[in-house]
Amino acid sequence: MSKTAIDTSVAPVTRPALLAGLAIAVAGAILFSTKAIVAKLLYRYHMDAVTLIAFRMLFSLPVFAGVAIWKMRTEAPLQARDRWRLVGLGLIGYYLSSYLDFLGLQYISVGLERLILFLTPTFVLLLTSAVFKRRIGGAQWGALGLSYCGILLVFVHDLTGGAGSIVTGSLFVLGSALSYAIYLLGTGEMVRRIGSLRLVAYAMCVSSVACIAQFFILRPASLLIQPWPVYGLSLVNGIFCTIFPVFMTMIAVQRIGAATASQAGMIGPVSTLFLGWALLGEPITAIQLAGTALVVAGIYMLSLKK
Repeated sequence: MSKTAIDTSVAPVTRPALLAGLAIAVAGAILFSTKAIVAKLLYRYHMDAVTLIAFRMLFSLPVFAGVAIWKMRTEAPLQARDRWRLVGLGLIGYYLSSYLDFLGLQYISVGLERLILFLTPTFVLLLTSAVFKRRIGGAQWGALGLSYCGILLVFVHDLTGGAGSIVTGSLFVLGSALSYAIYLLGTGEMVRRIGSLRLVAYAMCVSSVACIAQFFILRPASLLIQPWPVYGLSLVNGIFCTIFPVFMTMIAVQRIGAATASQAGMIGPVSTLFLGWALLGEPITAIQLAGTALVVAGIYMLSLKK
């Protein structure tokens, strides 16, 4: 489930267009999920989350800045209140969420990390109910129950690898999912006024500046000198795991709608589980598969609601 603001409107599509849109959505979800794999590989070079996320944004910032400049030149200026809101959304939705996510990946498996992040729609539902006093129906409670049972199953299973680190990492990633849910709630009305491409480009620029500034405040500039594999993996992280998924998700939403694209994105946790096994040597057990199936089933049930 790629992290980008989306518009929910879509025109009727033909079967070839639907299949093309689904393919783009699935590819985007897999690429975005690969971020966790790349982070684990980078941690083998004794990097920390501050340095890792700075390198990621250094490689992705030029593209998002280019889109932002293009939008500034071709569209009406933003109102002052929208500018400040975008700053806040960028800090919450992409800076804080990404930073907490990478912190958590230092302690937990990529499979558990992706499952926890996949709970973001459930946080949106719970926050919407709490803030806007909207009632949660019985089917939605059932979907929530399935999802959280799946997470609990995998969490308890992974505790055998070290309870303290698993709890710490899970809490970091849980904070990441919660902060991104807050971001999604904040973008609902704004994305209809300024468009998803403009909103994402501006928010990513804010996030990138915050991540890079954090690096220079907390770490010496000498850490910019890294082995060549670090630059290669960071380039993959910035281009293929950040820029491509963002734009691919937006293209998929425009072609097949947000609901269908979201359902296609459910391949994310499954792909991460198998990529972690293939590239990192993380084991796949029956309990992990059962937990993943419960989480995906719960999120699928939620996605069927209008």
